[in-house]
Amino acid sequence: MELEKTLRMNQLFSFYRPLLTKKQQEYMQLYYGDDYSLGEIADAFSVSRQAVYDNIKRSETILKNYEDKLHLVSDFLKKQEVLQKLSHYVKKNYEEDTQLLDYIQAIRKEIMREE
Repeated sequence: MELEKTLRMNQLFSFYRPLLTKKQQEYMQLYYGDDYSLGEIADAFSVSRQAVYDNIKRSETILKNYEDKLHLVSDFLKKQEVLQKLSHYVKKNYEEDTQLLDYIQAIRKEIMREE
C-alpha cells in the first residue's frame, strides 16, 4: 500500500507541482521523490517533525483536490492506455504500415509533453 501511495503522490506531484508553494514543493520532493524521512527533512529545514508532517499531509490533500477537480492525471493515464491499445492493434493488423506507426509515435510524444 505504501508503494502505491508513493507512486500516486509522485504522479500528482509531477502534474500539479507548480501549484504548490516553494516549501511544499521542497518537502514533497524530499519525502516522496528522494525518500527522505520526516526527521531528515526537519533537520534540513530546522523545523519540527510535526511541522514537516503537517505540511506534507496538507500538500497531499491539495494535490488530491486538484486531481478531483481537474482530472489531469486520470485523463493522461486514459490517453496512454488507449494509445497503447491502438499501438498493439496496428502492430498486429497493419505491421507494414510504417506511416501509421509514425503517427502513433507522434501522438505519444505529444501526450508526454502534456505531462
